[in-house]
Amino acid sequence: MLAAAQNVQAVLAGRSLSDTLAATDPTLRASVQAVSFHTMRQLGTTTALREILVPRKPPNSLLDALLKVALALLDTAVQAGDPDTPANLGREVPIYAPHTVVDQAVQAAGRHKKLKPFKGLVNGVLRRYLRERPTILTQAMQDPVAEHNHPLWWVGRLQQAYPLKWQKLLKAANRPGPMALRVNTRRAHVAQVLDAFRAVGIEAWSPQPQAIVLAEPRPVHALPGFEQGWWSVQDLSAQQAGRLLPVADGMRVLDACAAPGGKTAHLLERADLALTALDADPGRLQRVAQNLDRLGLTHDAVELKCADAADVSAWWDGRPYDAILADVPCTASGVVRRHPDIRWLRRQEDIAQTAALQRRIVDALWATLKPGGHLLYATCSIFPEECEQQAAAFLGRHVDAVRLPAPGQILPLAGETTVAADESGEPGWDKGWHDRPELIVGDGFFYALFAKNG
Repeated sequence: MLAAAQNVQAVLAGRSLSDTLAATDPTLRASVQAVSFHTMRQLGTTTALREILVPRKPPNSLLDALLKVALALLDTAVQAGDPDTPANLGREVPIYAPHTVVDQAVQAAGRHKKLKPFKGLVNGVLRRYLRERPTILTQAMQDPVAEHNHPLWWVGRLQQAYPLKWQKLLKAANRPGPMALRVNTRRAHVAQVLDAFRAVGIEAWSPQPQAIVLAEPRPVHALPGFEQGWWSVQDLSAQQAGRLLPVADGMRVLDACAAPGGKTAHLLERADLALTALDADPGRLQRVAQNLDRLGLTHDAVELKCADAADVSAWWDGRPYDAILADVPCTASGVVRRHPDIRWLRRQEDIAQTAALQRRIVDALWATLKPGGHLLYATCSIFPEECEQQAAAFLGRHVDAVRLPAPGQILPLAGETTVAADESGEPGWDKGWHDRPELIVGDGFFYALFAKNG
């Protein structure tokens, strides 16, 4: 709880949860991540609760974070005793008895020198919440941020863009996404991986060619085939990128904004390419290299470059590309179920800033594409300003661009994920996922495919 509180404290100060978790003690990381993610999903509610229970802002930010962590766990514990509670409540974290949550929170405070003087306050606040929960929770839920667990501006954007689906989108963002894998067909096939999983008691299915979804998330090192490079972790919606961009052996291909390398690897699994993977962050580019090495995809025709994709003069050798994947930076509003801190870190003005950056990047990349080539524009966003509006504006700026069929906006809702229709396309295709339809809900993504006339 204390380590989770430190991570939550860092997010409230503007840091990414991914960055702070990377610095967490590895022996604690999995459990700390689960508690931290759970708190982030409930942050609107727990903030309102804390403000009612402790009207004056706590004297230090770590105490504030610890109270929010404890309230998130405590409310889950109380709900778990309600027979009307959904069965998947607490799937992300264990459900502890209420008195255990209170006791552990007090102990956590006692183990930190800055929190030790406030052990009594922590104990009193949490016990009062248990006694008066219905009244206090009803009061807290008058705040729409507490009700939806998203900033008001975010809620407003979704209401405007999706008047019939905004509530479903907010609820979906508060549920952890399923763990999906993409099989590396150069080293394994779906049936082989499924058999290996089931041999050790891991439930999994294949809802579409090359894809496997687990019934419950597992640490990657606990799954057969990780070290052998049989598969990569990749969401079902993200897996569409490697299928949508037309590639064939011998092509010269650019993966702009490539890190962490999942889509780069997918393209290299599909064909023998002369591929350049570009990213502006050297640390993230190193992850691309590591992933390609594990999957056995590194060779002389694969080049990794650290550069700004929009600054073509800094990296392009003047030879045009046959195909370009432009998975451009965005607000990541489509992946908040996997990164629940994003909603609290983003600001409304970020949308216009990322949209401007996206325009710069795709316009620059278009100049490097040969006539007859293809550019796939992709984002993990559900805000139209970063998605359909960008695609339409791109056509208006480039008279030599032709838009081809592609999924467009994919929403993280049941029935909104693109699932391959050819059920005979791959050995190991598995129908078991029909019993768990929630396992084929992909993240929010957008795809637009363009061909260049010439």
